[in-house]
Amino acid sequence: MAGKKKEASLQASVTNQEQWEEMLATKGLAVVDVYQQWCGPCRAVVSLLRKIKNELGDDLLHFATAEADSIDALERYRGKCEPTFLFYGGGELVAVLRGANAPLLQRMIVEELAKEKLVLEQGGERRAIKDDGLIDDEKKEDETPRQSENDIRIIVPASKSYTVAVIKPDAVAHGKANEIIMKIQDAGFEILAHEERTLTEVEARDFYQHKATETGFEDLVQFMSSGPSHILILSQIEGSSNVVPAWREFIGPADVEEAKSQKPESLRAQYGTQTPFNAVHGSEDSNRASRELAFFFPNFTTASATEQDGEEERVERTLALIRPDVARENREEILAEIHKSGFTVAMQREVMLTEEQVTQFYSQHLDKDYFPALLRSMTSGPVLALALARTGAVHHWRSLLGPPDIKTAKEESPDCLRAQFAVENEPINQLHGSASPEEAEREISFFFPPQRTLAVIKPDAMEAHRESILEEIHARGFSVAQLKETALSREMAEEFYKEHREKPFFSQLVEFMSRGPCLMLILTKDNAVEEWRALMGPTDPDQAKAASPNSLRARFASDILHNSVHGSSNEQHAEAKIRFIFGDISSDAEIPDDGGSDRTASERVSSGDENTDLSKSPVEEMSDNHHQQHEDASHDSNCGSPQTGESDDPDPCS
Repeated sequence: MAGKKKEASLQASVTNQEQWEEMLATKGLAVVDVYQQWCGPCRAVVSLLRKIKNELGDDLLHFATAEADSIDALERYRGKCEPTFLFYGGGELVAVLRGANAPLLQRMIVEELAKEKLVLEQGGERRAIKDDGLIDDEKKEDETPRQSENDIRIIVPASKSYTVAVIKPDAVAHGKANEIIMKIQDAGFEILAHEERTLTEVEARDFYQHKATETGFEDLVQFMSSGPSHILILSQIEGSSNVVPAWREFIGPADVEEAKSQKPESLRAQYGTQTPFNAVHGSEDSNRASRELAFFFPNFTTASATEQDGEEERVERTLALIRPDVARENREEILAEIHKSGFTVAMQREVMLTEEQVTQFYSQHLDKDYFPALLRSMTSGPVLALALARTGAVHHWRSLLGPPDIKTAKEESPDCLRAQFAVENEPINQLHGSASPEEAEREISFFFPPQRTLAVIKPDAMEAHRESILEEIHARGFSVAQLKETALSREMAEEFYKEHREKPFFSQLVEFMSRGPCLMLILTKDNAVEEWRALMGPTDPDQAKAASPNSLRARFASDILHNSVHGSSNEQHAEAKIRFIFGDISSDAEIPDDGGSDRTASERVSSGDENTDLSKSPVEEMSDNHHQQHEDASHDSNCGSPQTGESDDPDPCS
């Protein structure tokens, strides 16, 4: 009982409009946890708030919980499943934080309290903000909804250089996003694409995987998934041949103190507080920019001047292999030459090949004298495989490589890559290129097999929207490798969503998913997981209609529970769920022994469809450094909000 009294005194409970107005009239800074009646306030931060209150001991700091469903002023927050903290000073909104990010919440409380005390003690100016995370309902009726950048093909001239810019959650939470965007434009940068997006933990981990070994990686992941970011594609400013260094110069050093001393006019000096709360992100180099573009904007493509004039030029792909010796020593030099020559690295992976795989890939060379040396080289270490894209990719890459014979390459084309990166006393060249467009596609499929993901058309959409959703799936280039219609038993629904077993909405979710038939599909496509999630749109239909109006959830979902479709959050989770539903496809298909049943879904589902074996690429079992992800341990945030628990999906209904 004592614990409950402490908690009640720590956070005032606001449950109606009258109490809300009284709370706003309180002198000082009020930090309000806005929650939905069905899930309750965020319990994970209570101990943190108590710690802050005890440490600061300031009578001007107040904490409250507010039920959005019963307070008129919070009407636009109803149905939002993400933890939301509103900061009020003098009755005015001064900051917003989405997500239960403890370090950022603590920092914002301290900063905003200091600002409010300046206003009260010295008559400073209080800067009220608007919540950028909400759509202005009055404007919504008059404006044409903005199409999500993931739903359209973004084409820019191939002559332009481009980079990714991210306005991070700390700057967005403090209402600085629009101000930063204006400064970007004033500096002469061209914004080619712009969207607001909240990263899931899995997405943040994947995006920053190159920093996984650095100290503070987990804090960075938590921070970047704590609330909305603004993602932009920038092109170069006038007089700059490469936008990447120009943008990095403009944002300043990553360390905020260093930025303030060395580049006081930089964005990080003006808007950052400390790493990783440094307001903005910039791609490290052209290679990283290409990868980040593919991550955020999979439909981003370049076009030649001819295509811009209306005459379509076909963008072609080719396979490039950098053999182990040169991949270890000269990778960055070769990648720089690739980008300099106008190629985009569409896909990239580092793999260890077995002798059997090399023999299969080079089957036409088995009778050649050099094959033993080729076999030895290709199995001596990791091979870097690249899918390169541009117009005439096959011809241009082979021209850049030069003659396959090293001696000829050195004599006739000493500037070609094979001549430049020849290895002493090694009889074979160190780089591979496809011989024709047809061969290129076969070879790319060898190293980059189409990805699989699990898609589910939920009971609420089966009768009215099933055919429309299937048509959209085919129109977006997905192949349906397997499908079955089935009614989940309650046992199966509980197992399927077992990550949410302890959440307050679990029984409601299970009841919904087991009330009628679902359509289960295995979809295949390059980057299938992200492409399907982009097609689905945000979990909350209201967010989907604002951010991605052509998405399936924007068009067909009625609310956050009845949101039409489901999709896995990453490749590993997709494979686990595929094994659960289609257990007999490619393995013994036992459900992973992590506390659930040890029976496969196919043992419990009665379906008229037979599951057909799917062929696998020869490299699917290879070591894949690019795609490996660690299964995230479940973190003890346990908010009342669905999005704070660790699961196969970033939210309960996705």
